[in-house]
Amino acid sequence: MTKKLSQYRFPEELKSMSLEDLELLTYSIRDFLIEKVSKTGGHLASNLGVVELTIALHKVFDSPKDKIIWDVGHQSYVHKILTGRVEGFDTLRQSGGMSGFPKAKESVHDIFDTGHSSTSISAAAGMAAARDIKGENNEIIAVIGDGSLTGGMAYEALNNLGDSKSKVIVILNDNGMSISRNIGGVSQHLNNLRVSDGYVNAKKSIKNKLQHIGKVGNSIYEGLDAAKEKVKYALMPGGVIFEELGFTYLGPVDGHNLSDVIEVLEQAKHAKEPVLIHVITQKGKGYINAERNPGKFHGVGPFDPETGKPVKASGLTYSQVFGKTVLKLAEKDSRICAISAAMGEATGLGGFAKKFPNRFFDVGIAEQHAVTFAAGLAKSGMKPIVAIYSSFLQRAYDQIIEDVCLQNLPVVFAIDRAGIVGADGETHHGLFDLTYLSSVPNLTVLTPTCGNELVSMLEYAVTLNGPVAIRYPRGECSADEGLLEPYDGFNWRLSEGKDVDIWACGRMLDTAIGVKNRLVLKGIDAGIVAVTQVKPLELSALDDESIPVYTLEDNYIAGGFGEKFKGAAGNRKVINLGWPDSFIEHGDCSTLEKKYGLDPESIAERICEDIEGKA
Repeated sequence: MTKKLSQYRFPEELKSMSLEDLELLTYSIRDFLIEKVSKTGGHLASNLGVVELTIALHKVFDSPKDKIIWDVGHQSYVHKILTGRVEGFDTLRQSGGMSGFPKAKESVHDIFDTGHSSTSISAAAGMAAARDIKGENNEIIAVIGDGSLTGGMAYEALNNLGDSKSKVIVILNDNGMSISRNIGGVSQHLNNLRVSDGYVNAKKSIKNKLQHIGKVGNSIYEGLDAAKEKVKYALMPGGVIFEELGFTYLGPVDGHNLSDVIEVLEQAKHAKEPVLIHVITQKGKGYINAERNPGKFHGVGPFDPETGKPVKASGLTYSQVFGKTVLKLAEKDSRICAISAAMGEATGLGGFAKKFPNRFFDVGIAEQHAVTFAAGLAKSGMKPIVAIYSSFLQRAYDQIIEDVCLQNLPVVFAIDRAGIVGADGETHHGLFDLTYLSSVPNLTVLTPTCGNELVSMLEYAVTLNGPVAIRYPRGECSADEGLLEPYDGFNWRLSEGKDVDIWACGRMLDTAIGVKNRLVLKGIDAGIVAVTQVKPLELSALDDESIPVYTLEDNYIAGGFGEKFKGAAGNRKVINLGWPDSFIEHGDCSTLEKKYGLDPESIAERICEDIEGKA
């Protein structure tokens, strides 16, 4: 009788399990993942693809003494199962429940908190240096996907680690995808390696035969070092970049063959210098719906496991409105280009890519490059639109300042997933962008209140001769072309009020309306201003100086719109409402807003207390 996953003593019990038992375990884990993620939502395809690899890692290595670092971390669900957290999957990504990413506060087996790509090798190199200084004896393993390998930071770390010769095992989980399908020279190089195992086999064969004939054979083998490069380049098109960087390259290995993966991990364990293991996996393995459409099942909401269809049909989203609008603009203006950092479909640019393939550029998970690439396009007379999630755009801050804004180039930044995003938590909330963008000279920062306003802002942005950032939230929005009005760059007053004024940024306008409706019941008359332009600071809607102003933004208070408003408002009483100076955990948005006092009811109570001293 097959045991339930909750009945195993993980990870200890893995050590004594036979290969046959481990093979059976792969089926149990995949069934479990499909069942649980179909209820809670989460990252499914990436986890289905690393089942065998994760089992092998915990079979061969001794976590947490041996340290396993998961790049990005959305593929860590199997790791969580195998480190005693099966019961946590009922609350996966829910408020107060288990995170969808590695969290050191959650388990000693989560060695390093991750959420953004291309960081694992750098962290591993640092841990290896500390281990060597302290004279400790343990393995350090970085698991990185081929999508993350398009990020420049990964190569900086590989270069440093290869030069140091410090022992680290880097596992390249090669599934041919990030979120969008991988592109570029790195992807092509890996494709060559997938079908070219001749070099590794030839090298092994020559060494074994020569070493069997004693000292003479060893001398001949050593003498072949000079010729090794020619053999390598002959057998491996494009060369083995990893060996050039100082790594012993092992692979490619079938990542779904448990026996082979365990064997190569054992080989790597006995090496003395840096090793890179190239493992080929299939994203979505074992679930036909995810195998057919791994991009769709990268990150999903609750779904029917039989059909793969969402439980709840979604309405029109900001991302879709953005994509349709940019496509229409590009039909009218041949200078308009669109740039994505491995998330073309996710940001709404799928249609653009199909219609204008020569003007669509997916640069991979390389946000810094994306921004400076856009600067080059703009400098050459094009009108680039860069679509990147708020949280990921942080990675390109220097390029925004130095390469775009310093030269006052007409680049439009379409900043998706701005503000609170929910279940992905700390590493994915877009709560910094108003802070990190509104201090940059030459940059106009806009924030629409609805889908229609996003359309008109995009039309406005491409007419300007300088950089523009438009930040908009995740999720559904209203849009009606019949109600479309041109954007004029001014904040606008929705209603007058004699007791208090609420200045609400972007999507927080709906919250402000909810606050006003509650205040009416308390006998308090509130005015509302929709803040659609955060920078340059636009205060034409200010009137009665005796009325206190509450600013409301889906951003950290520190350095945000409210603080800049307060600094320009003179002696007027201004109270800033936004997210506090702490990292906001995962959970559904409404629960988080309630917890931190940013829902309409909590804000109305706060205003009542301030004005009348009563709730």
